[in-house]
Amino acid sequence: MASHPDGPPAASRPCVSLTTDYGLADGFVAACHGVLARLAPSARVIDVTHLVPPADVRRGAAVLAQTVPYLPVGVHVGVVDPGVGTARRGIALATPGGLLVGPDNGLLLPAAAALGGVTAAVELTNPAWLAPAVSRTFHGRDVFAPVAARLALGARLVEAGPAVDPAELVRLPEPVVRIDAAGFDAEVLTVDHFGNVQLAAPGTLLDGLPARVRVAGRPAVHGRTFGDAAPGGLVVFADSAGLVAVAVHTGRAVDLLGVGPGDPVAVTGD
Repeated sequence: MASHPDGPPAASRPCVSLTTDYGLADGFVAACHGVLARLAPSARVIDVTHLVPPADVRRGAAVLAQTVPYLPVGVHVGVVDPGVGTARRGIALATPGGLLVGPDNGLLLPAAAALGGVTAAVELTNPAWLAPAVSRTFHGRDVFAPVAARLALGARLVEAGPAVDPAELVRLPEPVVRIDAAGFDAEVLTVDHFGNVQLAAPGTLLDGLPARVRVAGRPAVHGRTFGDAAPGGLVVFADSAGLVAVAVHTGRAVDLLGVGPGDPVAVTGD
């Protein structure tokens, strides 16, 4: 297979990943798979998740960014798109580590950064690349999946539509992290399936903190893994993404702390 002129070399078997908030109760995911199977039957499709909370762009961005570095080089589709059908653009991005397709609402840029940064961007306007009839509310099926299929087969990114200045792409607000002599205060970035609370702070901020700390005013252990706390106890650690996370050994930190994405959490020496 030929190389992508606007992105990374194509693999011998193309790969497309899907990350959405579509859920599993309807046929939305299957419809996207069907489009990919019709247009790029040789492509391997990896479902990252379809259980991003509805319209939670920040959660979708975090999941995508923390996953794509471990996937085969390919085309990564992200659809968490509360602005579907509005003036928001559909875009495709080239990076040194893969191609990204989805809405221009900030969803794709953290993943692009994880893959080496945006080297080229286009708006998806070429009607020949889209479904014959594009639904106003289902761009995953009618815009993003058809574009991803063509890119996976080696089509040139520039053929999808006009170039976009990467500096003009929509970005999510930067999460707040404040550092002081006692420790730091950071926004909750995301909460995973196990109720672990991931903060928008690098794990290196834990360096130098004592073994006993306080998280949101509660006593906690500064550890390396869940079992460093007693059952039911709080532990703060650097997670697999290199960010500060809070967990409860055999429990759910999100329930104990009563926080959600965007809420501030203070981590201080005890």
